[in-house]
Amino acid sequence: MFRLTLLAISIAFSASSLASARNNEPIQPIEPVVIENPDKVALGKQLFFDPRLSKSGFISCNSCHNLSMGGSDNLSSSIGHNWQQGPINSPTVLNSSMNVAQFWDGRAKTLKEQAGGPIANPIEMGFTHELVVEVLQSIPQYVANFEKVYQDKKVTIDYVTDAIAAFEETLVTPNSRFDLWLKGDDQAITAQEKSGYELFKSVGCIACHSGPAVGGTSFQKMGLVEEYQTKNPAEGVAGLTGNDLDRFKFKVPTLRNVELTYPYFHDGAYWTLEEAVDVMARLQLGRKLEESEIADITVFLKTLTGEQPQLQLPILPPSNADTPRPQPFKP
Repeated sequence: MFRLTLLAISIAFSASSLASARNNEPIQPIEPVVIENPDKVALGKQLFFDPRLSKSGFISCNSCHNLSMGGSDNLSSSIGHNWQQGPINSPTVLNSSMNVAQFWDGRAKTLKEQAGGPIANPIEMGFTHELVVEVLQSIPQYVANFEKVYQDKKVTIDYVTDAIAAFEETLVTPNSRFDLWLKGDDQAITAQEKSGYELFKSVGCIACHSGPAVGGTSFQKMGLVEEYQTKNPAEGVAGLTGNDLDRFKFKVPTLRNVELTYPYFHDGAYWTLEEAVDVMARLQLGRKLEESEIADITVFLKTLTGEQPQLQLPILPPSNADTPRPQPFKP
């Protein structure tokens, strides 16, 4: 488990929530975070939005995890350095602190570890950790911000990724209508949405999609009953282990804010929730759902959209004559 910099994270209940949450539900409400170190979070926010962490000076963390679009980019796979198309769908950053690991294959165990990956990936941000540090070290205001947080005038990639992770840990989405229902508000969801939830449980979706994030806590094979047909080359966990038994085993995604994070699955092949529900029921559970059942589950899933982070865009420190220049895309 990775080190938390917050007093409380979204998977922890407050005393009031425990008193009002419905008993024995496999899904639990999300709680707002309490920020322990606002200066670190503010620095991480600047870095999250700063495109100078990329070789081109054009791509930021927010490019692929757009906080105006549910923490994703609504593309089948993201566009990176030199207009290269990534190999896999970009998962949402919202509520990512609740994941058992990061990336579809879980190759990063912590948000801090994840934050360093795209920076140095040649088809994502296309930079190096050394050059990112050189850029940030050349900007006096950044140096002052790092010193304030870490009591060190020297910028390091460890500080960079730590600050980004601290900001990302705040990106939780509490108070969805379903959360309000869990806490005792019977009017928060409709009869059809409640029926969809009961079906979601009885069909078996809840086996993988449970807990506060409604997923994110296990790895499962894509295509348990029927083989999943895709042209996407991603092998899942097998790409790390080399074990054929791990082929097509991916982290179960969160269903929080799922109506905002289309297209769906690791290959981004399906653009509607109705399609995704149908495919999952057939491939994972061996169930051919009726259209009315798909409709009910879909309306339930939309109740999981929570309060989106309300952010004021950070003002980024200006570069100066000593700051390395970006290297634009090649035609």
